[in-house]
Amino acid sequence: MAKSKTSKSDSGIPNNALVIVESPAKAKTIGKYLGRGFTVEASIGHIRDLPQGAAQIPAEYKGEPWSNLGVNVHDKFTPIYIVPPGKSKQIKLLKDRLKGADALYLATDEDREGEAISWHLLEVLKPKVPVHRLVFHEITKDAIQEALRSPRSVDDGLVRAQETRRILDRLYGYEVSPLLWRKVRPKLSAGRVQSVAVRMIVERERERMAFISATWWDLIGKFAKTNGQELTAELVTVDGRRIPAGKDFDSSTGKLKNEQFMLLDGPAAAALAERVRRGEFRVTSVEDKPYTSKPYPPFTTSTLQQEANRKLGFTARRTMQLAQSLYENGHITYMRTDSTNLAQVAIDDARRLVSEEYGKDYLPAEPRLYRSKVKNAQEAHEGIRPAGHPFELPGALRNELNTDEFKIFDMIWKRTIASQMADARGRRTTITIEGEGCVFQVSGKTIDFPGYLRAYVEGSDSPDAEIADQETILPSVAIGESLKCLDMTAKEHNTQPPSRYSEAALTKALEERGIGRPSTYASIIDTIQNRSYAFKKGGALVPTWVAFSVVQLLEEHLAGLVDYQFTAQMEDDLDAISRGEREYVDYLNSFYFGNGRPGLKPQLEHKGEEIDARNISRVLIGTPLGGEPVYVRVGRYSPFVEQGDRTASLPEETPPDEVTLEAALKLLEQAAQGDEPLGMCPETGKPVYLKVGRFGPYVQRGTPEDEEKPQNASLLKGMNPSDIDLATALKLLQLPRNLGDHPTLGTAITAYNGRFGPYIKCGEETRSLPADISPIDVTLDQAVHLLSQPKQHGRGRAAAKREPLKVFEASPVTNQKVQLLDGRYGPYVTDGETNASLPKGTPPEELTFQDALDLLAARAAAGPSKKAAKRKTAKSTKAAKSGDAPKKSATKRRTTKKSAKKKA
Repeated sequence: MAKSKTSKSDSGIPNNALVIVESPAKAKTIGKYLGRGFTVEASIGHIRDLPQGAAQIPAEYKGEPWSNLGVNVHDKFTPIYIVPPGKSKQIKLLKDRLKGADALYLATDEDREGEAISWHLLEVLKPKVPVHRLVFHEITKDAIQEALRSPRSVDDGLVRAQETRRILDRLYGYEVSPLLWRKVRPKLSAGRVQSVAVRMIVERERERMAFISATWWDLIGKFAKTNGQELTAELVTVDGRRIPAGKDFDSSTGKLKNEQFMLLDGPAAAALAERVRRGEFRVTSVEDKPYTSKPYPPFTTSTLQQEANRKLGFTARRTMQLAQSLYENGHITYMRTDSTNLAQVAIDDARRLVSEEYGKDYLPAEPRLYRSKVKNAQEAHEGIRPAGHPFELPGALRNELNTDEFKIFDMIWKRTIASQMADARGRRTTITIEGEGCVFQVSGKTIDFPGYLRAYVEGSDSPDAEIADQETILPSVAIGESLKCLDMTAKEHNTQPPSRYSEAALTKALEERGIGRPSTYASIIDTIQNRSYAFKKGGALVPTWVAFSVVQLLEEHLAGLVDYQFTAQMEDDLDAISRGEREYVDYLNSFYFGNGRPGLKPQLEHKGEEIDARNISRVLIGTPLGGEPVYVRVGRYSPFVEQGDRTASLPEETPPDEVTLEAALKLLEQAAQGDEPLGMCPETGKPVYLKVGRFGPYVQRGTPEDEEKPQNASLLKGMNPSDIDLATALKLLQLPRNLGDHPTLGTAITAYNGRFGPYIKCGEETRSLPADISPIDVTLDQAVHLLSQPKQHGRGRAAAKREPLKVFEASPVTNQKVQLLDGRYGPYVTDGETNASLPKGTPPEELTFQDALDLLAARAAAGPSKKAAKRKTAKSTKAAKSGDAPKKSATKRRTTKKSAKKKA
């Protein structure tokens, strides 16, 4: 689209220009710098997208064979765009604002996603006034004014690249996911980058499962100079044979790779220590080598996520939300970038601050220039740095930013400044000590000049403390000097399995392989957890058995789709499309239908018949000597251990590497014991069992053969299955338990083991039981006393009005404040008329206004739940009988307009 001149007043200021950005926060910040003649509004994210399900497919396409994809694969892969639920009102507002405008400025983000939002705005608004595309990488007065002086047109190459990526992901997900539903479990999903990331997590777990630990011993010698100075050294060789390290063992066998090493066990190491401790030792070598360490480059999206995860413990999602807020409020440059480049003005500002804050000794003679090593990095962009000129100092923002925002800003500021500081210099010293046929070594490190470390140390909150920790200063010794042995200790070592991926490690591994874009990693990691492919344990991502089953299916039957090189090549191809070097229709045609290689569609045609669900849903654990193989099988609802006809339930979130052959056989034995009753119930004569199910251990009275649904009861919190006898089991089966009538109220008091813990109930009154009172033992007197006390909330706090966890801006649909509340079944958002639960695994503190709007829109589009619909029907019937008409809900109002248009 050609650039057009804007209508201006005599002063050169537009009379009434409309500026559109993505978010209200960004609109507010930009509005401060534009002044008179500009109206700034937010699109609130994308205003159009592909249909999300059959209900959103336009009627004219529903009969087409490709309609479920939302992409016409037979007509140049033309996407079918719809306005998502909840967006119509915002579009109407933008159209109304545009009617009185004499120019339109599109100021969405400068990346592909932002370019696509601008293009969709043009397609929907159809402006008849001059249109300008504003591009800036920081929201400051200078940057906005510069963008106004040099606007451009919407970049068709970037739009096409985003659209191709969106279509590609839709084809992959919507074609492969149904295969997973049929062969593994319902509600699973596949994705171009997501499935590869899951494969990486599963492969790491396979390595851990195959790992065999090895043990070796060495000696730690404590020596002293004649002046009393001490040093501690490790044994490295005995009689010329080197002591092994962890890397010298084969992880799959636990044996040494080279038999030349001296492998000591505990008794041998103790005997050696005893033999040499009274020997004579002297220094035979002192090596002193200088070293230099260069500063880290400015942050990219990926390295910011990694460092915030390591240093602050933030998830990728949380980091990006904080960075987005800092960007939209004008504190940092654009946070979605893979470049480490800095603008000249930023380099000058950083160098000035180095000189002022740390002194001229810390300033290198020449500015440091950085180029990204990441494939397809866009060097025209900048790394993430403080916005503006001069840079804001962290101290000046401490009261303006919240705690987490300040931590991210402070980290970005220090990393930027450190990137223009001098090298750190020091010396590494190695001292070799010999005696009694043994060689010991100790290494030290001295920092002569800290350089950039004075400002920033990766993975550390306190550079000064980290510098001290990095130094290991050794006493001064001379070659030939005699040392006295003060102590000699045998020390055991064990090899460790490869570490699981943390969010930071997975992000780094994906980027190194060239898979996906760093800006999408946060959402991919979220999806992996929300779809139950992985869960967190101590900050590490642990794959579920479902993930194993899905990866097995893809590796065995659709190997190309999870091939690392193929997925990385797709990124190269998509970048070539964005540069205009490749035609997008040809590329999509090759991917989907095939062109010289199998396409996605032909590969999937007969997979439903070819794939044996039983084979891909089981993982071999091992085969006991003389026995049948033992597997973990992924059932429709939960995993279980299987050996021949024997089975045993397995809790869903059991780390796979903990299910060894020994552990699996033990579970099978326990399950077999569960078939043997604890005893017989004296009242009913039925057997009572202790069993283990998908949600943990429980007791059961009777069998399915005796009755359709035998009575069962979960164990109380803290109960150990090994401690359950018949008497305890019978008490559990009495719950809910009638304690007797309240002496004053005359109403029965009942004890329960509820979902949120044990409690008592009398009429409508309930009280949680204290931790030291069990529902199987609570007495009537204790219950009466508890009911006489003020109601507690949360096991110990007095009941209070439930305050919102967060309050956002008004909903564009209901005009009421959007709130995040803590409900009985977990956190949820509401706009006053529609409620939507947060997806599993989504931390409430990470929810943004846009996330809340998306959840509410999706919930409204899905319609009311069956229970809500039933209540609504009853309410309507009651109102009709009384002559009152119920008000339309937000969902109803959204659909009424569509129905009216359709009738017209």
